[in-house]
Amino acid sequence: MKAKPAVAPRPSRARARTTSIAAFVVLAALVPTTATASGTQEVEAELPYVCTLPSGQLPATVRVSADFPERAEAGEAFTPSDVTTTVELPAEAVADLTARDAAEVRAATRLTVGVAQNSATATATWRGGSEPLALPGSGPLTLVARGDVPSVAGRSDGDLTFSAGALAIDLALGAADPAGADPGSLTVDCALAEDAPGQGLLATVPVGTDEQAPSGSPSSSGPAGSSGAPDGDGAPDAPGDRQPERQSERSPKVLENTPGAAADRDDVPPCRYDEQHPPTDVSLNAYVTGYANVKKMKGAAYLPPSCVLIEQGLPVPGPPDPEYLIFDTLSYANFHYRERKQTPPFEATFLSFDFAPVKATMVLEQTGPMRIDSRMKIRLSDFTTITDTYVRAPLVLHVLDLEVNGTPLDVGSGCRTETSLTSEDPDPANFPGDHLVLYGRGEQIIGLPATGYLLLSGGALSGEATIPAFTGCGSDGEDLDRLLTASVSGPGNYIKQVQGQTCAIAAPVFPSPENEGQCTEDLQPYEIPVAER
Repeated sequence: MKAKPAVAPRPSRARARTTSIAAFVVLAALVPTTATASGTQEVEAELPYVCTLPSGQLPATVRVSADFPERAEAGEAFTPSDVTTTVELPAEAVADLTARDAAEVRAATRLTVGVAQNSATATATWRGGSEPLALPGSGPLTLVARGDVPSVAGRSDGDLTFSAGALAIDLALGAADPAGADPGSLTVDCALAEDAPGQGLLATVPVGTDEQAPSGSPSSSGPAGSSGAPDGDGAPDAPGDRQPERQSERSPKVLENTPGAAADRDDVPPCRYDEQHPPTDVSLNAYVTGYANVKKMKGAAYLPPSCVLIEQGLPVPGPPDPEYLIFDTLSYANFHYRERKQTPPFEATFLSFDFAPVKATMVLEQTGPMRIDSRMKIRLSDFTTITDTYVRAPLVLHVLDLEVNGTPLDVGSGCRTETSLTSEDPDPANFPGDHLVLYGRGEQIIGLPATGYLLLSGGALSGEATIPAFTGCGSDGEDLDRLLTASVSGPGNYIKQVQGQTCAIAAPVFPSPENEGQCTEDLQPYEIPVAER
């Protein structure tokens, strides 16, 4: 399907969706996802923006790429996938950041996307995050942010359009001199330029059939934004006769991206403190789950819920900032499965070298505690709270069983990655060594629910990791190290974790008509999170 104006089709290619799970799974991603189907339209829009920087309002270029279905049915929810937002800021932006003594930057983007069908509209927020990037010595600054976005469902027949709107870029800055002052952070607000082609149109997804419905609703070829969507009895509304609640019923529905259902409690491992692990006044427990992908395999897989025991630290004052009150909190966490610091065993199946089916049973094992660093910033102008969290986890992958094309292979008892799964750390001087790094940001506006990731309420964390080579795999003189290393090991594996609401052991909140449950009666996490794609 050809995209509408301002959207150029990308060359069709088989590629897996880069979703994922926890600070904890990388290799679980051994189940391949389906290659790009014929019913998918791949789009890329290049749009002009005007961004407000300390040096003034400056032009910027924003490229948004994503995969959309070619068609959907009314009421059918779908999720744009492989979403990437690339922002190219002019050289003046680099000068603004280096003037703060910054040497690197990590970006979190918030793109407002208008969703319209017939005369009804809704708004979605597409969030993304980038890896740390060294500031260039000259020229523009290019930030590449990736992330998952909400699902959308059209309420009736007719084209469903997606259009880019306002863009906010939160820049976390790294100091040029580690011993110097903290350069802090900066939020850059960008507006779509007036001459943007197609007024920011990203994609059009026809909903329903091409034929006019018997009720008189417009066909999918009707222009977005036209009047005439039917009301409850099938008759079109007269101009000016629309009631707000009816308009809302017809508006496209933007959904939280939680495909699937939570696991049954009987199917998840226990998650409670015991005599060997007694709780303290700051003890929390939670389940984590999600998906991970292996770039080499072009595939992703599900990791079932795992229990994590957390010791929450106390906040201490952070570096001074004229715009924020800053507090830092250091917490520690461990997997907890049958008195071991590991995940439950999980199975995954993949096609090695694209043709040989391989099934593996694995666990992820800690080689040290997971460290959780959270920085909370309270903006003095409006008391909005922004919390940036980094999870650092030393984890090796241990392969318990391996089966190739239906034939069991004896991997022995010591088959594992040589070192921990590794990520590029934003602060390598203070955090050396091999470990996985995941990042999440939470926001709290006064009077509104919190969004994003917070340690207490959970949410999504994401990152990118390298899978090391394997060692100790095989027995009776048969060396399987090279098979696993060639099939799986390598960089560029995007991962994502979904943590559920924590249970605070010292002050448990049980379900009631007034409160949502946080703890079960035996002090396990009440919420079993759902993996997000």
